Amino acid sequence: MRGPKETWPAILAGLLWLSHAFDAGWLGFAAAAVPGALLLGTGVPAFLLPGDLRLHQFMALGGVLGVVFGIGALFAVGPGAGLLLIALSAVSAVAAGHLTATMTPAVPGVPESPLTWRKAAEVAGDDLILSFMVSTMQIPDPGEIAQIALEIEEARVQFAERGVLEKPASYHRTPPLLEAPMLSPGRAGGIDYQHLRFESGYEPPIDEPGRDRWLSYAPNRTAHGWLLEHDAPGRPWIVCIHGYQMGLPLIDLTAFRAAELHHQLGMNVLLPILPFHGPRKIGRISGDGFLTGNAMDAVHAISQGLWDIRRMLSWIRERGGERIGVYGLSLGGYHTAALAGLESDLACVIPGIPAADFPDLIWRHGPPMMLRTIEANGIHQSDMREVMTPVSPLALTPVVAKERRTIFGATCDQLVPAEQVRDLWEHWDRPRIEWYPGAHLTFGLHENVRRVIRDAFRDAELTAGA
Repeated sequence: MRGPKETWPAILAGLLWLSHAFDAGWLGFAAAAVPGALLLGTGVPAFLLPGDLRLHQFMALGGVLGVVFGIGALFAVGPGAGLLLIALSAVSAVAAGHLTATMTPAVPGVPESPLTWRKAAEVAGDDLILSFMVSTMQIPDPGEIAQIALEIEEARVQFAERGVLEKPASYHRTPPLLEAPMLSPGRAGGIDYQHLRFESGYEPPIDEPGRDRWLSYAPNRTAHGWLLEHDAPGRPWIVCIHGYQMGLPLIDLTAFRAAELHHQLGMNVLLPILPFHGPRKIGRISGDGFLTGNAMDAVHAISQGLWDIRRMLSWIRERGGERIGVYGLSLGGYHTAALAGLESDLACVIPGIPAADFPDLIWRHGPPMMLRTIEANGIHQSDMREVMTPVSPLALTPVVAKERRTIFGATCDQLVPAEQVRDLWEHWDRPRIEWYPGAHLTFGLHENVRRVIRDAFRDAELTAGA
C-alpha cells in the first residue's frame, strides 16, 4: 500500500492550513498551526511508510480540529478559503478512518462487511478517541516498572499456591449484604436520578502484592451509582456497567438510554461506577489507572468493581428485586462477562463491545517506548495475562445459563479488537451474538444492536412492567 490515496487530503489540508498560519497574528498562528502540523505531520509519513495505525489516529484528530478551527477561519481568511479548510479537514478525518479500516485484517469467525464511507467515518471516531487515550495515558517511570515486575512475579507464585489460577472464581469472596446506602437527588440531561453511595469495604488479601498501594487510593473506598427507581414495587431491574473513561451522570445515562429503559420499558435502572472513574477517579481524567501496565492495580480494580456490584445486587434483592439483568459496554462488558462467572441467578447478561483481554489492549495501544521499557524489565504479555487470570472473563466459567447470555460486537472495532469479542463468545460456548458493521463508539446507531438488546430484555422478562 505504498502512497495510499487516503493520505492526499491530509497532506493538502495540512499545507493549506500552514499557508495561513502567519496571516492572523499569534492567535491565528496557533489556530492554523495545530491542525496543519497534525495533518501534514501524519499525512506525509503515512504516505511514505504506511502501516502505523497511530498515524491515522492523529490524522483523524487533526481533521476534527481542522473542522472546529475552520469555523473561525471563515471570518479570518474569508468564507471561500474557510469552507475549503473545513471540507478538506473533514475529508481527511474520514479518510484516516478509511485507511485504518482498510488495514484492519479480517478475523476468522467474524463476519466481513463491505468498506463504506459510513464505516470509515465510524472508524475515524475510534481513531479520534484513541489519539486522546494515547496522549493522556499514564506512563509508569522506571522505578514503578521495576516494582510492577516484582509484584507480577510474587503474585504468580501466590496465585499458583492458592489454586486460583485453576479455579479463578475462588479468588472472589462473597461480599457482605448492602443494607442502607446513602441516596441523594441528582439531575443530568433532563433526567432525574438518585445518587447512591456507600462504603465499599473491599480490601485485597493481607499479603497480596500491591495491597498497601491500593488502599491508599482514598476515592475508591466509597462506591457510587446512579439510580432510577419506580415507586411501584416488583419492577424488573437492569444494572448498566459503563465503559472506560465514563462514570459521569450525563455520559452514562445517555450512553445506556437510561430514560428509555426506565420510562418506556418500565425497568428500575442502576448504573454502578467502577473504581478509578467519575467520583472515584484518582487522576486528572476519569479512568486514569486502568491502562498503565500495572497488573496488580488492574486486578484489584476489577475485583473491587465486581465486589461493589455484587453488594448492589444484594441490596436490590433485599428490596424485592427478583429479576435482574446486567448490561455492560466495553470495560463494563468485561465486568459483565466476569460477573457471569460469579452470579448464577441473573436474568440475563449482555456484554456489549466487551474487552476480554487487558494485556492485549495494553500491548496494542500502549506507547512503543513504554512497552520496550516494560519488556526490558522482564514483564511479558503472557506473564501479565497469567496474573490477571482470577479476574479474566476468558478464565472464569460462566454460571449464568447459556440461553441468558447475549453478546454484541463491532466488526471494525479499533478500541476492542473483534477477536476479543469472538474469543469471549467461543469461551461462552457460542451463545447468541450480534455483529454490526461499524466501530466501537457507534453501536447505538445500528438497528440490529438495538434489536438484539430488546430481544434479550424480552426473553428475560425484564420488560413485563412496561
